[in-house]
Amino acid sequence: MFESSVMVVDACVRRDGRGGSPTAVTDDDPAATDADRRAVVAAAGTSHAAFLGAGRTPDGGLPVRFFTATAELPGCGHGTVAAQAVRLTRAGSDELNDRQHTGGRTFETVAIRRPTGIEVWFDQGLIALRDPSPDERAAVAAALGLTPDDQHPTDRPRIAAPGAPRLLVPVHDRLTLLRIRPDLARLKAACLTYGLLGCFVYVPPAADQPGAARMFAPAIGVDEDVANANSTGCLAAHLLDTTGAQTVEIEVEQGDTFGRPASVLASAQREPAGIRSRVGGLAVVRHGH
Repeated sequence: MFESSVMVVDACVRRDGRGGSPTAVTDDDPAATDADRRAVVAAAGTSHAAFLGAGRTPDGGLPVRFFTATAELPGCGHGTVAAQAVRLTRAGSDELNDRQHTGGRTFETVAIRRPTGIEVWFDQGLIALRDPSPDERAAVAAALGLTPDDQHPTDRPRIAAPGAPRLLVPVHDRLTLLRIRPDLARLKAACLTYGLLGCFVYVPPAADQPGAARMFAPAIGVDEDVANANSTGCLAAHLLDTTGAQTVEIEVEQGDTFGRPASVLASAQREPAGIRSRVGGLAVVRHGH
């Protein structure tokens, strides 16, 4: 029932417009079942799909739902980038400020047309941070196959939750990051045991060098994500928390193991209620089918 209106968007491409995470975007159908929506993801050959609801919620948000081929997600960062890029394309304007409603939360978004694509930013909200227990840390490290020499010399793992919690795992360098070959069955079991969405393995940004990361989430049917925008926002919050700064701005490169170079931007700032992050990415609306 969705076949004629599904668009594919490369979300969070690099600055030159290359790569990105292919994301299906379509208008939602009130008559569709969740099985129908999961089937859209499989048919499109993407890891995720965004379903744009009609009308607005009482607080003015445009409803969007996100699915993988196996489950509905309470939120999706690169899916939000893709959804708002499609909305701007349909509006035919150069800038669109709006509000999106996903997973019970309504938040601010902005989409701006750029020479190499559509730049989208959204308010991720407050990020809850905590240290993992020794058992959580050990189970994920074992599933990833990490040794003590792979650990980052100054950073440490944290659990971050903009809603769904995920484990942030810093490693020594990019070579360490690229050679990780996780035991996906073991990682899925660990994430399900501890209620984690997945794990975001990263090398922190340094000086004027972007960070690098890989996101593994077999518990929600995504063995490895091309780009994970929400986890990048979580990383910005963690770096802000551990450095004691008032604001942090980062860029994190992802997707290289797929040959689909991706880049996610994020900023974090302190507020009286906690640490709030904003996440951004550049999107290219590729085609419909």
